[in-house]
Amino acid sequence: MRDLSTSSSHRGVEEIEDIRISRILTWLSLMAILFLGGIGTKAWLFGHTGHALTLWAFSIPLAFNMFWFARTGNRTVQKSGLIATVGALFAYLIASGGENNTGPLWFYVFPPLLFYLTSLRTGTAILLFCYLIAAMVFLFPDLPLVNTDYTLDFKIRFFATLTFESILCFVLEASRLKARNELMALARAHEHAARTDELTGLANRREMQHRLDAEFSRYQRSGHHFSIALIDLDLFKGINDQYGHHAGDEALRTFSALTRQIIRQSDIAARWGGEEFLLLLPDTSLIQALALAERLRAEVVSTEFMFREQRLPVTISAGVCSIAKAGSVDELLKQADIHLYSAKEAGRNQIAPRVRPHQGDNGSGPTP
Repeated sequence: MRDLSTSSSHRGVEEIEDIRISRILTWLSLMAILFLGGIGTKAWLFGHTGHALTLWAFSIPLAFNMFWFARTGNRTVQKSGLIATVGALFAYLIASGGENNTGPLWFYVFPPLLFYLTSLRTGTAILLFCYLIAAMVFLFPDLPLVNTDYTLDFKIRFFATLTFESILCFVLEASRLKARNELMALARAHEHAARTDELTGLANRREMQHRLDAEFSRYQRSGHHFSIALIDLDLFKGINDQYGHHAGDEALRTFSALTRQIIRQSDIAARWGGEEFLLLLPDTSLIQALALAERLRAEVVSTEFMFREQRLPVTISAGVCSIAKAGSVDELLKQADIHLYSAKEAGRNQIAPRVRPHQGDNGSGPTP
């Protein structure tokens, strides 16, 4: 049985988180455009025309990135575009000094944004590259496009404080990710426990009911037939009475493991209650379901169910029904239960209904 619900739930949480991050990035981009417009206007009024035009120019890729995300919804491009634009802006501010050599101070915004948007490894790599650019500007003020020079005291303070901030952001983000992963693992464990029978590891009744309803809805939408097999371990009370409840538990576990080996990946097995089990067989006709149930019955007969070096007398009876014979899930279960009762009345260790060999595989030929 494939565990699709947990992975789907996990993907759902990640999707919600990605949506939240995208909204934050949209607001950050909008705020960045407003700040660039305001600081650029201030620079223009104080006669720094080139600096003002450059700051305004950086608003263009930010606005285009917002437009492109609104049109395509591509979150990867949104993150990459914002990081590239902000990185280029900070490189310009370090190389030009901004106004009164205060441009590098804006770089303090970069580390928390970088670690939030990327992984710790990627963020560290990008940050080290930015450190290299800053070091080149500080050490070689005569390089092309470098229009300023910084005092030694400013350089030391800048790298010291930026390094402290970067390490702090790294540690905080690592702690956040660790806590998030632990919470996700705990949530998955609780979700798995809520859907799984503790003794056998199969789906529990609640989960199977959910899967039945989902499969019936798929049948109503697309006409994909499915069948079920309601299985009961014969004379199970006698095993408990003669060998003890631990022996009964071991028989249930052994049968569950055998069932998992027999059914397909797309099939779902559940402990329906006590010694009863239910198989949900998607895209399976009545004839195919009967064949699978018969194969499982034969495997149970040939398998040694052992407990403390004693062989347990385990056989199964099963009632099989196809959705073609029922108008609802409740009716389907009721028909399977009737067939199971017939199998027991006929002597147990058999499958019902019995189908004549010459009948076709159309779900309409079981004997009454």
